[in-house]
Amino acid sequence: MITDLYSLTELEEAIAIAPAQWRPLVFTNGCFDLLHVGHLRYLRVAKSLGRSLIVGLNSDVSVRTIKPHPTGWPERPIIPDIQRAELLAALKPVDGVVIFSQTTAAQVIDKLKPEIYVKGGDYRIETLPEAPIVQAYGGRIELVRIEIPTSTSGIIDRILQTAK
Repeated sequence: MITDLYSLTELEEAIAIAPAQWRPLVFTNGCFDLLHVGHLRYLRVAKSLGRSLIVGLNSDVSVRTIKPHPTGWPERPIIPDIQRAELLAALKPVDGVVIFSQTTAAQVIDKLKPEIYVKGGDYRIETLPEAPIVQAYGGRIELVRIEIPTSTSGIIDRILQTAK
């Protein structure tokens, strides 16, 4: 059992019961397939921006939708969502994980209304589908500089090139 894995309803209730324990709430989201040190450093920075950090994790179904695999590549995600959630929940900066099945985290953000929404510096606010929701309720969007330019796709590509 993963103690820091919540349904959206459970997380809403936990925050409502003890807002001082959670707020200011920082939220980020992603696939987090093949967890690497770039993810960890990013999550550390995100956590430093508030009291608690919630990670919205794309479900297996949503990963397959947003990360189609090129010919010769394994289907994504490599790691099932419940295992990715367990790994994320075990990381020191992470206070909770919520798995969502949509292609964006807009619905989760709309429900939780985090004070701070964080994405990597490779994104732009203008192109973030979640940005209008965050801006509408007065939340802040932070784009965190990528310390180590590592990506799961790059790791998979390197493995496949080595195997040839």
